[in-house]
Amino acid sequence: MDSIEDLIRKSNTPTSQSVSSNQTTVSKFEEKMQTVRQKEKETEAQRLAQQIHVPYVHLKGFPISPEALEIISEEEARSFQVVVFLFTGIELRLGAVHPKEQAVQELLFQLTERHHTNGVVYQISEESLQIGLKMYATLPKVKPIIKGVKITDGELDKFQSVIQTYTDIQQTIQKSSITDAMTVVLAAGLKFGTSDIHIEAEEEKTIVRYRIDGVLQEVATLPATAWKKVIARIKLISGLKINITDKPQDGRFTIFLASGDTDVRVSTIPTTWGESVVMRILKPSAINVEFSDLGWRPLMEKKLRREIEKPHGMIVTTGPTGSGKTTTMYAILRKLNSMNVKIITLEDPIEYKLEGINQSQIDHTKKYTFANGLRSILRQDPDIVMVGEIRDLETAEVAINAALTGHLLLSTIHTNAAAGALPRFIAMGVKPFILAPALNAIIGQRLIRRIHDACKVEDHTISPEQLDEIKKQLRTISLASGEPIPDLQHLTFYKGAGCDTCNHTGYKGRIGIYELIIMDEPIRKALSEHVSEYEVQQLALQQGMVTMAQDGFLKAAEGATTVEEVVRATGADAGGL
Repeated sequence: MDSIEDLIRKSNTPTSQSVSSNQTTVSKFEEKMQTVRQKEKETEAQRLAQQIHVPYVHLKGFPISPEALEIISEEEARSFQVVVFLFTGIELRLGAVHPKEQAVQELLFQLTERHHTNGVVYQISEESLQIGLKMYATLPKVKPIIKGVKITDGELDKFQSVIQTYTDIQQTIQKSSITDAMTVVLAAGLKFGTSDIHIEAEEEKTIVRYRIDGVLQEVATLPATAWKKVIARIKLISGLKINITDKPQDGRFTIFLASGDTDVRVSTIPTTWGESVVMRILKPSAINVEFSDLGWRPLMEKKLRREIEKPHGMIVTTGPTGSGKTTTMYAILRKLNSMNVKIITLEDPIEYKLEGINQSQIDHTKKYTFANGLRSILRQDPDIVMVGEIRDLETAEVAINAALTGHLLLSTIHTNAAAGALPRFIAMGVKPFILAPALNAIIGQRLIRRIHDACKVEDHTISPEQLDEIKKQLRTISLASGEPIPDLQHLTFYKGAGCDTCNHTGYKGRIGIYELIIMDEPIRKALSEHVSEYEVQQLALQQGMVTMAQDGFLKAAEGATTVEEVVRATGADAGGL
């Protein structure tokens, strides 16, 4: 029986072919010259193949199967100037105009890894490439190329059963191929509740880190030599260009599971030793937090409910990236969502889909910015609008105008505390007399880790000085807040001792800590172009605001979190902690 290579050689044996009837108008001279030029190009391709020591194939008349073509998309074939011209399940042959290019070599590696096949790259001419590309149009139906990783429940169980701690990840990766290593990283990330997976190239190694409950933890390293294969695998599945390494890229892929699909947003940027990759795992369950489960104190929640039930005005959340602002906005939207209201959001990007809510993605390349998008949204007759972020004066003015003309508008702004939102708006150029009647409430927030209940123990490490400072913080909670203060003489704090389930961190899950400013008459009257964050803070405290630090220490006294975690998240002074 002939081998694969014998069949390819036979297909390249010249055969006489009659000229089709639709070519009769072409003169014999032109036809002859065209044939000569094609032969010269094929000869040149053959000569190049000998020089670079790769096999050669001419695809004219070669029987390329639909299964072979569908291995890669037409877009990828054109981008890399390649054609998969043979695929048997065991063997794969890739024709390339530039077979020695690094991008082509990485593509071949990824294809052989993905399909568990033996792959060989062949030199082809430009004519052979065009023959292969034209065949895409002859396919009755090309299967859609899905960007994603299919992890079966069996694979997930297999890896998750052997991965009980972070050290198990390292041991499992060392025994795996690059394709399986990426599956291990993703499967372990899902198991440990990771929000972001960081893969970073360094001089002597490649580091894998997980962000769990808001804190980055190193979980594995790979040899530096594996970096190119790792980055090529990630780029291939997320639709990024393998051969571009000096520019940032953004992509996306899906993890397909029987229990439900999970989207992964991918970002790459060039670094000294390669590229930094961050994969954000967008689990639908992570955002499906009910308003009542956010961790609000009862009296604060009651005040906020009163504000979001108003028919118009602005509610703004503040805090750094990763402080849970989007979760809060989505929880409010779900609470307000009903058949008799129209809700439209403007986001960059849309990370989670919300049923019954119209979500719009901004696109800077088409000048569909927050400001322009908001103008378009207001023509859609919405009742409630959410703008992902207010970054500039134009967006702020359109948002304020919407709040003043009968719309409830939700948005976020980057400041460290709720009191900083008003000076930030004014610094953008917003006039105080327009801002004052538009704003209903400002939320400041952080996310802090919960103590793991299964290994919770009393914390005896808090010194008398630290305890005095915490009591001082709690004692200064304004009487106007109506918040009950715990018995300061018998405060008890807890921590997690650490166990296998929480990976010896003592924490599992997160909870929000908040502060809420209601725009009452004293604050509105105080607004001017020179108002400071300190002035706003003092007026808010007189109003009865509980600060984020105070909310955190109250939650620590209730056994939900640790004093150390509150200090880490808020920067509050706790006697040298």
